[in-house]
Amino acid sequence: MAKEIPNLVAEARAGSGKGAARQARRDGKVPGIVYGDGKDPVSIQFDFNKLLTQLRAGRFMSTLWNLQVEGQEDVRVICRGVQRDVVKDLPIHIDFMRLRRTSKVNLFIPVEFINEDKCPGLKRGGTLVTVRPEVELVVTAGDIPDHITVDLEGRQIGDTLNISDVTLPAGAKPTIDRDFVIANLAAPSALRSEDDAAEGEGDAAADAPEAPAEA
Repeated sequence: MAKEIPNLVAEARAGSGKGAARQARRDGKVPGIVYGDGKDPVSIQFDFNKLLTQLRAGRFMSTLWNLQVEGQEDVRVICRGVQRDVVKDLPIHIDFMRLRRTSKVNLFIPVEFINEDKCPGLKRGGTLVTVRPEVELVVTAGDIPDHITVDLEGRQIGDTLNISDVTLPAGAKPTIDRDFVIANLAAPSALRSEDDAAEGEGDAAADAPEAPAEA
């Protein structure tokens, strides 16, 4: 399923350069710029508090945004840099790059697990240990998946679920070449304790001295 692209509202900013940027900050704004796609850069600005809230929500730089500026055509962008105050760690400038529908972009896509009720490993008390709740994929800007699906049906304790076990959306591929782990099914703590105890008894028996032979 294609992911809905969230809106990001900005204002056109008059002028460019350091002087105009300083004035925007005095007005409670965060100056920014939009570039790329063979078009001239456009100066914009954001309400400081609203932008800060969105930045703190997470995944800002890995999200494709529908940038809305009054009087201009909406454009799809991705954040390519946030400059911050070195003391306060607050945003003072932000850069965006334009994308076409056919552009390829790296984004972190959430992982969704299904068929927990058909997973023997979970029914036996195993625990699903998620190694990667998100996976970085190369995707097409016009067809970003909402999530990728990992099927747990038939999985046993000790099984490992790799990226190769996942059917990826058309046109998407991992940014990592190797077959990395997404999750695994760990044994319940009681079962692990029994196994450890059994191994300990086996080791003790192996290390015990042999009885002396009778004369």
